[in-house]
Amino acid sequence: GGGGKGGGAKVTKKAGGMRGVLLAKKWKGENVSGWWMSEKLDGIRAYWDGSQFLSRNGNKFHAPSWFTEGLPTDLHLDGELFGGRNEFQATSGIVKSFAAGERWKKLTYEVFDAPSLDLPFEKRLERVKTQAEKKLNAYIRVVQHTLCEGKEHVETELDKLTKDGAEGLMLRKPGSKYVRSRSTTLLKVKTFQDCEAVVVGYNKGKGKYDGQAGSLDARLDNGIQFNVGSGMSDEQRRNPPPIGSIITVKFFEYTKDGKPRFPTFVGVRVDADKSKFAKWLVDADD
Repeated sequence: GGGGKGGGAKVTKKAGGMRGVLLAKKWKGENVSGWWMSEKLDGIRAYWDGSQFLSRNGNKFHAPSWFTEGLPTDLHLDGELFGGRNEFQATSGIVKSFAAGERWKKLTYEVFDAPSLDLPFEKRLERVKTQAEKKLNAYIRVVQHTLCEGKEHVETELDKLTKDGAEGLMLRKPGSKYVRSRSTTLLKVKTFQDCEAVVVGYNKGKGKYDGQAGSLDARLDNGIQFNVGSGMSDEQRRNPPPIGSIITVKFFEYTKDGKPRFPTFVGVRVDADKSKFAKWLVDADD
């Protein structure tokens, strides 16, 4: 993904660098007995190419040298820059910044794969563990994987994790190779769904939010408009995301007329492809 799209940060791609990342499909209840389960971390996906962190679309993240010190030069890693559960907005702010400096100390690099190794998943993860055990880098962590016993195990684990504030679960097919596209070898399980939408307007706040944004008018890429206010911090109501921003919204399900039910604002997307929303922004300017 991500190649040749306009807009956004200037992309600095390295020769022989990243050719896309493994992306998950949604679990629809298939038999996953014998698969590997891990927590779905709500951080920022980060690919270590031996010298720098790249976003899933190949944009460089400006981590301080002390944060990347000791990461392998001969091994690519795939993981999440993570600031803790329910800290997506803070994490995103640090990672997106060109000069977050000391604030990177709040993050860890939670690694779940080594894409440059042409080996089965378990062997790749073993190599990641060996790397982390060398303790050459203070911020690297290995994501814990548990062997899944079947559908009920997925449901009890999901229940336990989401009660603790986690975003969901990831399921990894045993023995699978790393592919650089969306794949049925990696499945995600969430109680809530999320979607992307483009901000097209604001609604004035009432009461304590007087003079601020009470909610955002947003559109899905199919043009369906809805509003979302829940989940916005006081600071975000004072300075709402600019019109044209692509936001992530968490919601329970789609209503009959295609709107997200119980939408909650999660944050502004770092690395969104704006092209699919472009046609709705023309209307917004009128």
